[in-house]
Amino acid sequence: MANPTVITVQLALAPFAAVGAGTLDYVYAAGTLTDGDVFSVTGKEVLLVKNGTGTNTITIESEDDEFGRQEDIPTYSLAAGDFAVFCGGLTNTKGWKNSAGQIRVTVSSVEVTLAVIRLPL
Repeated sequence: MANPTVITVQLALAPFAAVGAGTLDYVYAAGTLTDGDVFSVTGKEVLLVKNGTGTNTITIESEDDEFGRQEDIPTYSLAAGDFAVFCGGLTNTKGWKNSAGQIRVTVSSVEVTLAVIRLPL
């Protein structure tokens, strides 16, 4: 897994922003099977995951923190049609982001689609 695909982080609207047609729509992309996907983090991101058909999985890799601890979220199972939201732990702290300031995810099928939303707060 040398060259992961970079997921484009999408910005959520700020409070009191004007809402028009399409301004609340977010784009999902199929996860990358071979090398995984990464996204940059500031501590305000939410990872949205949708599964198409069949049972599939997503893995979120952690990094060793300053105490040498590592706590991957391994093969989180998604049934057909499931939707999941990951935000706890996906912060700008050691233990999740890598040295490039990114979080790495891997999916078991292109049926698993991903979107990363950065909150304005």
